[in-house]
Amino acid sequence: MITKNNTANILVTGAGGLNGSAIIREFQRQGIPVNALVRKLNTQTEGQKTANVNYVEGDMLRRDSLYRALDGVDRALLISTGNLEMVETQCSFIDACKAAGVSHVIKFSGEESGIGFDSKKFLFTRMHEEIEDYLESSGLQWTHIRPSQFMEVYLREADSIKNKGILALSLEDITMSPVSVDDIAKIAVALLSKDGHHGKSLRITGPQALSMGEIAATFTKVTEKPVRYLKIPLEVRRQGMLAAGVPEYFADAVYQQTVERLRHPVARVDLSTHQLFGITPIYFEDFARRHAKVFGKVD
Repeated sequence: MITKNNTANILVTGAGGLNGSAIIREFQRQGIPVNALVRKLNTQTEGQKTANVNYVEGDMLRRDSLYRALDGVDRALLISTGNLEMVETQCSFIDACKAAGVSHVIKFSGEESGIGFDSKKFLFTRMHEEIEDYLESSGLQWTHIRPSQFMEVYLREADSIKNKGILALSLEDITMSPVSVDDIAKIAVALLSKDGHHGKSLRITGPQALSMGEIAATFTKVTEKPVRYLKIPLEVRRQGMLAAGVPEYFADAVYQQTVERLRHPVARVDLSTHQLFGITPIYFEDFARRHAKVFGKVD
């Protein structure tokens, strides 16, 4: 039997990941009580505890390990690692939420397939859609948030930008509308801290549609060193990911996602979700300046 005795009625899963940790930081900044789910408590999570953040342990694939984490929770944010077990993991968590009496699950989903992507060809969009369908049929109140590309993915290119002055990608001359994970975190906290927005899918993009050449030019401006965009073949990019230790299924998924993006080269900007919650969007130059030293700026 599950008793209701938590001080926080909000749970964020995937609290150790890129977006989950950003969301927890935003809860800390706003002083709102929250439970943060991690698979294993350790010295790092102990060091991150604050008066309003309670780290709890649980495995989303094992419902019996989630009883304590879901005790007293009304609203949960569903995030997990993008791997081959994602559907099983998230659907298992949805089942656990239903059994525990959680009323509202907010799914952190993938880039909206409605822009023309063939979701059947892209592994993770297909998986996200399957989980969304499962959540919608669960009887729980639901909301989906669907962010576009994260600005933070460009941190993966920092070594090449810093040491070679090259942004090497396979995106030809298409545009992207990258969004900061900090913007997503503010939206997620707003959704979780107040009831509402049930049955909605909220698209989140950044405030600009930028070509890779424009992104490289932004790095030039911020680092005060020349950075150029180098178009590389898709297979070269895939082989580079494999050489760096990326799992084959993930490299293949990125390959197919890129193929789909090349079919739809013009990105849309949609700030309706920012506006809904009164959030001023972060621009790409602001993001680049925040990480200027990582990208090679010398004081």
